[in-house]
Amino acid sequence: MERERKISLTTKIFIALIIGVIVGLVLHPLKNNPYVEKYLLNFVFTFLGNGFVRAIRMVVVPLVLCSLVMGAAGIEDVTKLGRIGAKTLIFYLSTTAIAVVLALVGGNIINPGKGVNISDIATTVVSVDKTKPFVDILLDMIPINPIEALAKGDMLQIIVFSIILGIAMSLLGEKANEAKKLFEAGNNISLKLVEIIMLFAPLGVFGLIAKTFTTLGYIALVPLFKYFMGVVVILFIHCLVTYQSILVLFGKYNPIKFFKNFAPTMLVAFSTASSSACLPSSLKTMQENFGVSKAISSFTIPLGNTINMDGTAVMQGVATIFIAQIYGIDLTMGNYITIILTATLASIGTAGVPGVGVIMLGMVLVQVGLPLEGIGLVMGIDRFVDMFRTTVNVTGDAVCTLVIAKSEKENIK
Repeated sequence: MERERKISLTTKIFIALIIGVIVGLVLHPLKNNPYVEKYLLNFVFTFLGNGFVRAIRMVVVPLVLCSLVMGAAGIEDVTKLGRIGAKTLIFYLSTTAIAVVLALVGGNIINPGKGVNISDIATTVVSVDKTKPFVDILLDMIPINPIEALAKGDMLQIIVFSIILGIAMSLLGEKANEAKKLFEAGNNISLKLVEIIMLFAPLGVFGLIAKTFTTLGYIALVPLFKYFMGVVVILFIHCLVTYQSILVLFGKYNPIKFFKNFAPTMLVAFSTASSSACLPSSLKTMQENFGVSKAISSFTIPLGNTINMDGTAVMQGVATIFIAQIYGIDLTMGNYITIILTATLASIGTAGVPGVGVIMLGMVLVQVGLPLEGIGLVMGIDRFVDMFRTTVNVTGDAVCTLVIAKSEKENIK
């Protein structure tokens, strides 16, 4: 007797996207019908979509706080390895910042959401800040009252407080073990909450997509396609230009030889869309195909698996531009700086479980005051985007490992 094959959550979300598009297109000619408007648009679709959005907002603050505290507290090996740890952290945070900048520049060139305005179906209050001096943006990152920052959901302040708290716990060592256990439990509970919320993601995506396409019709397909292609193109640029330039300049290594040796692991990353699943393959490839020592690869690869989220940063940057444009919202330079800082710092604690990437996108949107309903538009195709961004994340880990190994005078194959 054969076991029943379970449909994965990703497949369910994609099916919900398709059904939502079909239902929306069928109902589009009837959007002004009083029954369609009252019972479907303003009740069923709104309840499903906005209920899911509110659930995402509910988990953002506890997840960010606990995951970042644990991420910073867990980097105790950095002080032990000293020079190698510092260089590794600088590489990962710098390339993540570059990835976000590329995403924002590319997003404004591609303009995935231009030409379509769905601000009339947004229910989230939009309040995009006016341009602030750069020094004020930096000062605003430091919370005067962390409790107030948590209550208000001020993400940059929460991120900075969480990282400082995690570093303090790391420096205290065993004296902070009880606090570490508390935050570890909080992190596990937050991740379980994400899993529970993601079970309802198909319903949420259906409600958001059905409402969008009922209101707009076929015109909503164009920006969605432009968003997907925009993310993929920028991911390719980051992988082929940013990483390979660093590899050539600092690692003195042939990019063609690199791709030839690392291709099997990239295929694993693309097919599984999981950085964690690639960890054994990445370690083996770096040690056997490239000749990197275990001392370096066993540090840089797992650390990169935790904090190197360049692909996710690209997605967040383009998605933020996309959502701002489809809701007819102009972002200021201050907003762009805030997005770069938020996405870069948040990468330290982004957990490698399904759904967290979307939660972290919600965090960026909250910080700059954009409607969270826009997540529904990008979520349905996120699996396809995830395959590309995971490949970029894993490739970045490998490039960093080679550069660090070269800087430590190791003989690379």
